[in-house]
Amino acid sequence: MQALIIIDIQNDYFPGGKMELCGSEAAASNAALLLKAFRKAGKPVFHVQHISLAPTATFFLPGTTGALIHESLAPLTGETVVEKHFPNSFRDTPLLGLLQAQNITDIAIAGMMTHMCVDTTTRAAFDLGFTCHLAHDACATRDLAHDGKTVCAADVQTAYMAALGQVFAQVRSTQELCAAISQSR
Repeated sequence: MQALIIIDIQNDYFPGGKMELCGSEAAASNAALLLKAFRKAGKPVFHVQHISLAPTATFFLPGTTGALIHESLAPLTGETVVEKHFPNSFRDTPLLGLLQAQNITDIAIAGMMTHMCVDTTTRAAFDLGFTCHLAHDACATRDLAHDGKTVCAADVQTAYMAALGQVFAQVRSTQELCAAISQSR
């Protein structure tokens, strides 16, 4: 059985939010296409929502509009929302048990930030025995800096997708994943 996991597509990652990402709107549009395909196929959908509890947190703060799931991916009644507080969507959450209860073996993943929660969750899912399908164009990230150098978001995205595609996931486009979902109905 296959399910969709949508990670942290929340308001603070969009224009006007506290941690705007590069390409968040395009990634959300593609994630919405995946969501539509999974809903049409009657396959399970899991929305993961990060709520920051650290005293130094500056975004995804409890009770703020920025922490809400973006309206383009709003959960429907009956769809599961998993609240998390760490980059790994499985850490201290019921996600693993929920997937196991539905005999899920394959997961499609979309979300934000590619270099943080998407990466960590994809690697964890692989380690837990899931076959992972990562929609590269339904994920977004931001520029990163290290040792006085800035790595642009496009290069961060490419590097993480290349690394995850080596072992941890089949990295595919939204269009490819939607076609596979429609064929598996």
